[in-house]
Amino acid sequence: MTSEKYPAALWQNIPADIHRRLHHCLDQGETELSHGGDSNVFFRADDVAVPGQRLARLVDIFGKQQVPLTLAVVPAWLTETRWQRIIELCRRNHSLWCWIQHGWRHFNYETQGRKAEFGSSRSFSQKRKDVLTGFQRLNRLLGDSFTPAFTPPWNRCDSETLKALKELGYQALSRNLGAQPPASAALTEYPVNVDLHTRKERDGESGWQNFFKELRKGLGNGFCGIMIHHQLMNNAAFDFLELLLSELKRRNLPRLVHVDTLLREGYVVKS
Repeated sequence: MTSEKYPAALWQNIPADIHRRLHHCLDQGETELSHGGDSNVFFRADDVAVPGQRLARLVDIFGKQQVPLTLAVVPAWLTETRWQRIIELCRRNHSLWCWIQHGWRHFNYETQGRKAEFGSSRSFSQKRKDVLTGFQRLNRLLGDSFTPAFTPPWNRCDSETLKALKELGYQALSRNLGAQPPASAALTEYPVNVDLHTRKERDGESGWQNFFKELRKGLGNGFCGIMIHHQLMNNAAFDFLELLLSELKRRNLPRLVHVDTLLREGYVVKS
């Protein structure tokens, strides 16, 4: 978790014309769609493992709207008791939920520069061990519900981690759009390019302008990954999320999916 004050600036002041601005953004995204109408959107909720009011509200919104959600689980935080409580929260329509791995401890090992759990400060064997330990815990607790996909904390990892993921049989990777180094062909990338909650803008209007720019671009490119951090959400953020889901559902495009569906279809994001 970052040390900035949250919720982010845009959630302190929802514009009075938010419905109009959202409709305009979605209309523009559809107009800009550049390759024959193929359009997919997936939502990825990070830092999942501890059930609480915010997680309950999040899955309730997705359940009511019948929108698929990819949940990135921190293995070291998850226990049998917590998993059973989360399953109870997600009892509505099991096909809506996709569970993937989010690092191991979500711990920053870098002493300088950008935060990373799987960066250059540790050896290959240490990183591989943590990836494997996390995989084993999720496989034991989640069973067939676990999808062998990986998202690194802070959306970054090094080439040694990518090598470990390939060796251990992971099928997919989800980071920020354009993240480096690139993964091998054995790891299908499903990137996120829209950040709802870990935003850095100092004023709300700048946040809204940048958010709508990200959303429009993602929709126009035909693949849009939207990152959620439920712990950082206030009432305004939850209300807007419900509005966003309902507006996306109301349209014929885009298709709303989670990572497991994309993997089963063999879907590859066009560059």
